[in-house]
Amino acid sequence: DGTELTAKPKRSFYAARDLYKYRHQYPNFKDLRYQNDLCNLRFYKNKIPFKPDGVYIEEVLNKWKGDYEKLEHNHTYIQWLFPLREQGLNFYAKELTTYEIEEFKKTKEAIRRFLLAYKMMLEFFGIKLIDKTGNVTRAANWQERFQHLNESQHNYLRITRILKSLGELGYESFKSPLVKFILHEALVEDTIPNIKQSALEYFVYTIRDRRERRKLLRFAQQHYTPSEHFIWGPPRKQKSEGSKTNKKPASPVSIPNSHISKHKKPKEPKNTMAGGSSAGKTTEEKKVEVTKSGEENYRDEQEMNCDAVRQNSEKNSDTDISQLSKSEESHDTSDRNEDASHSKKDDENLNNDCGSHPGTIEKDLCNTENSSNNISADLQDNLDKDALSGGTTKDELK
Repeated sequence: DGTELTAKPKRSFYAARDLYKYRHQYPNFKDLRYQNDLCNLRFYKNKIPFKPDGVYIEEVLNKWKGDYEKLEHNHTYIQWLFPLREQGLNFYAKELTTYEIEEFKKTKEAIRRFLLAYKMMLEFFGIKLIDKTGNVTRAANWQERFQHLNESQHNYLRITRILKSLGELGYESFKSPLVKFILHEALVEDTIPNIKQSALEYFVYTIRDRRERRKLLRFAQQHYTPSEHFIWGPPRKQKSEGSKTNKKPASPVSIPNSHISKHKKPKEPKNTMAGGSSAGKTTEEKKVEVTKSGEENYRDEQEMNCDAVRQNSEKNSDTDISQLSKSEESHDTSDRNEDASHSKKDDENLNNDCGSHPGTIEKDLCNTENSSNNISADLQDNLDKDALSGGTTKDELK
């Protein structure tokens, strides 16, 4: 009991959504299918019994009244006494239709029996209807019935159904007095304290008039204890956070931040590096060597690197290529669990470091070559001249 008193109650989003649909006249798309059936109206006209029990409305009103054991343990009659435009637990009971509602309101016999059924259930809860405006008060047996109502919480679902049905069949004005009476007994008199959560989460929100709902909520806020635990309304569904959480890919293996980015980008140039400090250093070293050794060494080193990558199954004697191979092997285990796009991107980045991407040269080196358009031609001419004059050949350079 101490834990329940200190715990802050929570409001249900699903309860709020259900009652929002009810208040805004949830459209029933089965009107054409059931408009000629009118089983709910025929039951209230005492022409058919309710199923599956086979009992007529007159027998329920005359013989079941005051039989609290039967009203407590039978769970099939409530859907017939208080029909709704939604399916209940008794699948033999059919939903109301808009056409049937209009016919029901025109039938005095049905309305009279509906009010008698409402009085019977109020007496079962320990409440008494005192006038035609819907005002209620305690019944003669209220102490016994309130104690039962406080313990038998499945009856809270029945109260919600009764309130909804009152609004469907033309007695919307009866709902507010009943809800306020329940809130007063739960919060002020403390006779049925267990019902206050259902009253604030369900009963209040069956009322379609917003001003009436606000009056009831203000009344509840004034008498709610502890006051700091009072919640004015249901929570808002966090659609944005929910969608982000669902879209965020789960990484099964931890990946070093310095090698592979955790977040995929839509499109990146093939020559763009994903990270990699060791690969970056190798590229910078190559740039320095190219500058120092001249254009001939630049061309030869580029060709050697291309050969080294194409023959990656053999042992590489070149220090830079071996470092890249070791780096690739060290991250091979983590890359297995990544999708095909990650693997392809890593391979492309690795090939770009070596300048061996088919038909592509590293972006920085391409910029160097493009800055001097005649370098490649001069180098080729020099190599051809050397070959003709018996000088150093390409094979010797390799």
